[in-house]
Amino acid sequence: MQGRVIKSTGSWYVVQTDEGIKNARLRGKFKQEDLKLTNPIAVGDIVLLENEADHESTVIRDILPRENYIIRKSTRKAHHSHIIASNIDQAFLIVTLRSPRTSLGFIDRFLVSTESFRIPACIIVNKMDLEYKPKDLDFLQDIHDIYDTLGYPVLEISALEDEDIKLSLSDMLKGKTTLLSGHSGVGKSTILNKLVPSAVQTTKEISKFSAKGVHTTTFAEMFEIPEGGFLIDTPGIKEFGILDIDQYELSHYFVEMRQYLGQCKYNNCRHLNEPGCKVLEKMEEGYIHPYRYESYVNILHEEDSHR
Repeated sequence: MQGRVIKSTGSWYVVQTDEGIKNARLRGKFKQEDLKLTNPIAVGDIVLLENEADHESTVIRDILPRENYIIRKSTRKAHHSHIIASNIDQAFLIVTLRSPRTSLGFIDRFLVSTESFRIPACIIVNKMDLEYKPKDLDFLQDIHDIYDTLGYPVLEISALEDEDIKLSLSDMLKGKTTLLSGHSGVGKSTILNKLVPSAVQTTKEISKFSAKGVHTTTFAEMFEIPEGGFLIDTPGIKEFGILDIDQYELSHYFVEMRQYLGQCKYNNCRHLNEPGCKVLEKMEEGYIHPYRYESYVNILHEEDSHR
């Protein structure tokens, strides 16, 4: 029997099959392409099931190869990673200008992860119903200037007040498996409730003490959209530590740098301070945004510190 994992609790998995919903547990350990994972099975995985001899329980016998996945460094175990979701068609990163504020560095780390599997990504700016200071609106303009130009759609919404949110997103979601990700407190669950009323996800207010989001989603879960397609809601992410990426490959995941790769004086150019670097030249000419280049350098140095 074959099915798709729609919820993971860490020890038990909810699997959607042609015979209905099955609760299954994992049998043994699976080799995960030499990855050290905290979760051997992720939401979105296609798995093979079999019934136990007593026919009262179901086990996962194997995982079919993943087409893609979003993965980050584990916050709990050193040198381990956590697959957020697999076999997805696109990713929506929910960001906010404040309460909490999403940094450009966080956005860039997420986009590096999606680019590594060529997963289309969209940036959704939520909480546009709040009153913002000029510096917040300047930050919003930066987001548009940087990411719209790179081909990442940037949409502004208010999940609490926008009654037409379903109409504004339905064409993008229909028939696709979409990942919702972002910091805790950016409104993922509220957006989900508008798009899939049956989900009835619990939402909580932002902690006034820390100004950071309060976790309301404990485990990733997939929901079917009434109009067709699936949404994967994920736990809020405070930091997005990307996997070890070869120092000479990181620039491939910054879309604005790709067209200049191979044009540097040296083949092993890391685009830091090497003479004859085409990427540095184009950054100084204004073709690569300084904020994006800063993110590139920060990620590169972060990876260096872990080697």
